[in-house]
Amino acid sequence: MWKEINIEDWKGNVFHKIGKQWMLISAEHEERVNAMTASWGGMGILWNKPVAFIFVRPQRFTKPLIDANDHFALTFYGEDQRDMLAYMGKASGRDEDKIAHANLTVIKDHAPYFDQANEALICRKLFAQELDPEGFQDAMVDQKNYPSKDYHFLYVGEIEKVLLHDK
Repeated sequence: MWKEINIEDWKGNVFHKIGKQWMLISAEHEERVNAMTASWGGMGILWNKPVAFIFVRPQRFTKPLIDANDHFALTFYGEDQRDMLAYMGKASGRDEDKIAHANLTVIKDHAPYFDQANEALICRKLFAQELDPEGFQDAMVDQKNYPSKDYHFLYVGEIEKVLLHDK
């Protein structure tokens, strides 16, 4: 059973949740749902709103789904789901139904999220822009992370709902 909580009551270390545990970014367009694993992103206050910011490379199949919708979701899992998260980061939804292959159950609330998650954030897209290589102040960051020059797109989403799963 899922329950909505106030964002100020959400517990946990965002650095750990995103950077160590990873998350799924999910979106839908024309009944097509896809998700990708991410370990880059963050949360905070921007434009007087609670926001999440995510980074998606242009070649990822999830990107056009995020672009076509007003919302995306971020979901967080326990360590028991590490193999699923690794698979979702490697397989492409362009080539296969990776959500079915990963045995994920889709729930829809402005954006798709998954019943296997422990936590879900429903985010309304506020901003999207490709990273500009001219903005790098440290050339090594650019060289190390973008040898193919496939710069991420930055998305900022207002966190509209925080959902916890009572498993």
